[in-house]
Amino acid sequence: MSYRAVIFDLGGVVLGSPLHVIRDYEEEKGIPSGFINRVVVSTGPTGAWSRLERGELELEEFYLAFDADCAEAAPVFSAREMMERIALVTGPRPQMLDAIGQIRKRGLATAALTNNWKSDEIQSNALADYFDTYVESAVEGVRKPDPRIYQIACERLSIQPGDAVFLDDIGRNLKTARELGMATIKVDEPDAALAELQTLLGFALS
Repeated sequence: MSYRAVIFDLGGVVLGSPLHVIRDYEEEKGIPSGFINRVVVSTGPTGAWSRLERGELELEEFYLAFDADCAEAAPVFSAREMMERIALVTGPRPQMLDAIGQIRKRGLATAALTNNWKSDEIQSNALADYFDTYVESAVEGVRKPDPRIYQIACERLSIQPGDAVFLDDIGRNLKTARELGMATIKVDEPDAALAELQTLLGFALS
């Protein structure tokens, strides 16, 4: 199949993985593995994490609200400390930036589709030149896995979902993309994901 666009999540795909930081933080603090993710999922749209990524909370407000959501892990859990650690590891992955360059040279469009928060603006500006469109949950007021944010990305690229490959490191985000008709790649290890993407696109990415 011939694709017209590749859509990239940022954290855990183009950037270092916050999931790894959260896992290590839980282990260090003696918090049960997967606890933080379960809180994010169980609190749903009204939870602090979802509200942060929709741009409804500033970071300072989020720290208090997410501490409350994670009260079961108190006093060892600190939202502020965890987010500071995440900020330290979310630098760009060179092989991903190189691949994006090769994709664009071949005439395919690229998009960033990211759940983020308002303090990510500097990072967003640094990466914007790599993408034809940049779709951020904190700007749009809607976050993955809500289908609307995928549709926004497709509309701005002037494509149908079936024209795109989507890369993400979170299964529930990929599930929505597949339901819309996108080809999907789960990113656990960047080089393996790029090898899979290279096979789908039919040209070298390095």
